[in-house]
Amino acid sequence: MPTPPDPAVLYPDIAAHGSLAAALRAGAEGRLDAVPVTSSEAEPLLHAAVASILPHRGPLQITAWRHERRWWIRGEEPFQTLALVDGLTTDLAQLARAARAWHDGEAPAAVRRAAPFVHLTGRFEVPDNDPGRLTASEWQGMRREAAELTYAWQETYQALVEAAHAEPALRALYPFTSHWALRFSTTTRPALTVVGPSLSANSDGTYGVGNGFVTPDLGTFPTAHEAVAMAVRHLPSPLGPVALGG
Repeated sequence: MPTPPDPAVLYPDIAAHGSLAAALRAGAEGRLDAVPVTSSEAEPLLHAAVASILPHRGPLQITAWRHERRWWIRGEEPFQTLALVDGLTTDLAQLARAARAWHDGEAPAAVRRAAPFVHLTGRFEVPDNDPGRLTASEWQGMRREAAELTYAWQETYQALVEAAHAEPALRALYPFTSHWALRFSTTTRPALTVVGPSLSANSDGTYGVGNGFVTPDLGTFPTAHEAVAMAVRHLPSPLGPVALGG
């Protein structure tokens, strides 16, 4: 990996303002005048954060790339620290529009309308941290992620996620992945309680089910539906509603 250039060389306009926060505010044409925008003390040219008026929404994090001129954003819900929006842009004006919409509490879709570079993760905000809605939000995010993957095995993996979501016993559990193996929990993040087998989509188009991590000791199946059915048969019983983790 080549040594990155000095940030002041890659971002001379940012350096002229002394920080990314100051440059962002200066280029926003007044849009951010009343908005709290801060920069990292350690790396002021590379990092900025924009607070939101919503208590259930974390600051929008803005990070400059080190090897080429562009900025990455991430807007999280603070309980699980999972992204609601992210995205890449080379346009400071677009950054300012996204920052203002995030600060004002606009819905994620409205943040994207304000700044089209914004990518929606599929998760939705759950202000009261209701575990059932957090579970539904995570399923929605996982399904969007599966649909947007660019890997060769995308279709196989998406079929697995959709088959698992279609099964009520699995849809009622909180989903998560580890090295792309689909797993389930009886609690939400940040403290997961793993339950049942793991499911994996294999490069040859088959599906594995295992008690351990990615090891298909419960069988390999030609279809996602067969693999899901095997996983359901090995769920412990009874299982109550998903609880809040942490």
